[in-house]
Amino acid sequence: MQYTYLLINFFSLLVPFILSFESRIGYYKKWKYLFPAMTATAVFFIIWDVIFTANGVWGFNPKFVTGIRVFSLPLEEVLFFFCIPYSSIFAYEALGLSSKFKVQSSKFVSALLLVISITGVILFHDRAYTFYTCLFLSIFLLMQLLWIKGQYLGRFYFAYLVILIPFTIVNGLLTGSWIGEPVVWYNNEENLGIRLLTIPVEDVFYGMLMLGMSVSIYESLKTKTFFTTKSTERIKID
Repeated sequence: MQYTYLLINFFSLLVPFILSFESRIGYYKKWKYLFPAMTATAVFFIIWDVIFTANGVWGFNPKFVTGIRVFSLPLEEVLFFFCIPYSSIFAYEALGLSSKFKVQSSKFVSALLLVISITGVILFHDRAYTFYTCLFLSIFLLMQLLWIKGQYLGRFYFAYLVILIPFTIVNGLLTGSWIGEPVVWYNNEENLGIRLLTIPVEDVFYGMLMLGMSVSIYESLKTKTFFTTKSTERIKID
């Protein structure tokens, strides 16, 4: 039972890792872009996680973790920020093999999500998980709309819709949908108290932010460009 969270990470990673060497996708060839992107994103989310755990916004059931700690977090929680992006970006790449799989109106989707996020920031400033998820997602979306203008967003939004299926299974397990007790518990005073099965609704936007940041950095490294404050200018990396 103490290996539950570790096993959830392992099985989330297993199939995408095996298929990384499939010739059409060639995911392993992109590890040089993938790992820096995942690491940069993980640093941000681990810092966020440490602060929220210390303040009781969420926590971890000792029955389901090994007890090994990294940065005051369970080892399994730190691994989560690598296993899930690895598997999700694999799905993003696999779905990208077909040009049919994308959202055409990505600017509209981004604008709609931005309105929802800003509304959350304004209305729920007293609920830490809701407020900060909406705040950071708003910043990410504003950067995409006004500065980065990534051409990959339509593809990402479609991939995220597909990813929501395994997301529901993994997060359902972590929040106790099928195992009786949660691996990760949430303080409902710090969120809206709205659950999808046992999953806080904020997790949908939290996951979008985590994977969106990972994909954005990943794509930037693949094209070997940094974006300047002027959206039309690009500085090429030597």
